[in-house]
Amino acid sequence: MQGGYSDAVEKTVSLFVRLRRHGLFGILRLIPVNVAYYTPKAIKQYLKQLFGRIPLVYDYFWQRSNPSERIAIQRFIKAAACGKEREHRAIVKAISETQKWVECGHTQEEMLEIIVQILNFSADTDGVIVEAGSFKGGSAAKFSWACAYRNRRLIIFDSFEGLPDNDEPHDRTIFGETASFKKGAYEGSLDIVRHNIRKYGRLEVCEFVKGWFEDTMPAFDKPIMAGYVDVDLASSTRTCMKYLFPRLIRGGVIFSQDGHLPLVINVLDDDDFWQNEVGVKRPRMVGLGTRKLVQIWKD
Repeated sequence: MQGGYSDAVEKTVSLFVRLRRHGLFGILRLIPVNVAYYTPKAIKQYLKQLFGRIPLVYDYFWQRSNPSERIAIQRFIKAAACGKEREHRAIVKAISETQKWVECGHTQEEMLEIIVQILNFSADTDGVIVEAGSFKGGSAAKFSWACAYRNRRLIIFDSFEGLPDNDEPHDRTIFGETASFKKGAYEGSLDIVRHNIRKYGRLEVCEFVKGWFEDTMPAFDKPIMAGYVDVDLASSTRTCMKYLFPRLIRGGVIFSQDGHLPLVINVLDDDDFWQNEVGVKRPRMVGLGTRKLVQIWKD
């Protein structure tokens, strides 16, 4: 009894010490950190649903718990060319709504990196934007806003059945996280993807190509300005690079969202693959082996 009372007093005193040291607002600022790092996923989802309907509250807590995302958004807005700040703010608002309500496997910082490239192509450059692997349509909804502002078509390749059957021995990412990609994982039906893009993006700029990549990509013959490949498997990465990279215009770029997976890194870093299957020398890459989003340029 005595020990329990003593522990309780010690904890109470500790709390008062923290309050005196950090102040009330300092304690409140720790709430987003605790939610971000120590709260179970189910509770996070409930809080998201609860506070997501109160934009100011949600935005406050989201910014507090995602400082790098906040910085990326501020940088994106500040980098807007003269007369384009309103456009950039509208894009940020739109993709923030998408991030709030659509399950996504990427960060806003990564999406803005790609959106900047879409916006920066000159108006007289011919080509489309391509996405391979759409999941629930979150990334496509975000890209569609940039495509709409630049009058570009967004071509979306996906089986809409999840990942194909595979025996790839994924284990850990370069960051030490576990990685497993079973058949049917990351499934989002065409109806769900279309619904999410219609609600949060610009459906009118989108075209959907349903089927496995090896069946649908060989016949694709449009010039590509920028591509986004989020396919998880090394085999699917090979297929996408084999058929999409030759269609990439000079000065164009393909982004791989799978740069954290050792098996995918092996494919992208393989000189023989590029020479014998794609028919080009290994292209210039940024971020391979060090980050999740890798840039693959056609100089």
